[in-house]
Amino acid sequence: MNTATIEIQERATPAAFGRRKVSPRACIIDGKPHLRAFLADTLEELRFVTSECGGVEELSPRILAQQPDMLVIGSSVGGVEAARILDVADNAGFSGSVMLISARESIALRGILHHGLERGLTMLPPLTTPFSAQMLRESVAPLLPQEPAPQPEVDVAEALKTGWLELWYQRKLDARSLMPCGAEALVRMRHPSWGVVVPSAFLPDRNDPHFRALSEFVVARAVADWRYLLDHHGPVDLSINLPVDFLLDAQAVEDLCAWIPTHPAFGGLIVEVNAGEAASHIDTMVDVARRLRLHNVAISIDKVGADWPELMHRTAFPFVELKVDRAYVTGCADDRLKRTVCRRIVDLAGEYGARCTATGIESRSDYVAAHEIGFDLVQGYLFGKPMGLKKFARAAAARPPGTLE
Repeated sequence: MNTATIEIQERATPAAFGRRKVSPRACIIDGKPHLRAFLADTLEELRFVTSECGGVEELSPRILAQQPDMLVIGSSVGGVEAARILDVADNAGFSGSVMLISARESIALRGILHHGLERGLTMLPPLTTPFSAQMLRESVAPLLPQEPAPQPEVDVAEALKTGWLELWYQRKLDARSLMPCGAEALVRMRHPSWGVVVPSAFLPDRNDPHFRALSEFVVARAVADWRYLLDHHGPVDLSINLPVDFLLDAQAVEDLCAWIPTHPAFGGLIVEVNAGEAASHIDTMVDVARRLRLHNVAISIDKVGADWPELMHRTAFPFVELKVDRAYVTGCADDRLKRTVCRRIVDLAGEYGARCTATGIESRSDYVAAHEIGFDLVQGYLFGKPMGLKKFARAAAARPPGTLE
């Protein structure tokens, strides 16, 4: 181990790296927008709040305004410009950490590291490309939050008002060919202090007066995102999640129909509803589903599990899909009871002429089991995690169809 490495590691573990109660902030400096976007996506998965700079000229006001905890200097930044970035950061009073991304180990990289140390900056061990998500996590581990966020983290009304909410997308694939067959929209919050927040931390209960506004947001954003995907990737069949109570409101259903695009490339919108809620209002939901499909909207029954017999013996079943609860799909390769439940739901869907989707697939063995059972579609982390709109569009365009990650 050389002297530079020893110095870097010693300075990367000061007491100042102690327990944090909010998500850390990272400012990414790189002249190439696609590299900044890649680094931002990767860091946001670790719950960083990110900002970007195209060059050193933008850095000083960004440091003063946002007080980032970490500066990330991208691989396209040359040695001389990187040294200028460190000088500007030091002069602006930056007290956080610096991470260098480099295409390779080089004399210039060691020179930049020593320049930062001489300036009194905390230099994290550099990452050379290509690097894995685990390597990045280990490098920034001292900065990651050590305490769970309080519950609830933020009120949904505030999130709607401030524009913190967005939709992330997870792919659905044909179980036999692994060809993409649309995507499910999942609501996320991008909080200015906590970074990306999962729904369990902010979704209101069904009696909350803001639930209607949240549902309307989901519909409007999904339609807007579909238009973005049409322009940047091509048409994608989208599914959204709505509470049954929303669909029991006649005015809400009328508004939903009015929002549906009339573009010839729009194949329709799928609305996923919870199986337990749907079963409690099954006759009304049948009527709603009949009316909605005339407006290019279909209803999918989500989280179907042990209660599947409640959906049997229906004279009318105008639902397009049954989605099996992940609790019965994950581990079904080694659990006979789970496989039995899955197979019976697949058979039920087939009797009604609906498709059946396996959710929560995280291993190849579960995928093989789902394929053997006869699922039409598959969905889960094995095929891709939920991701923001722009990242989803890039990934969909870049990844060859019919491949596992």
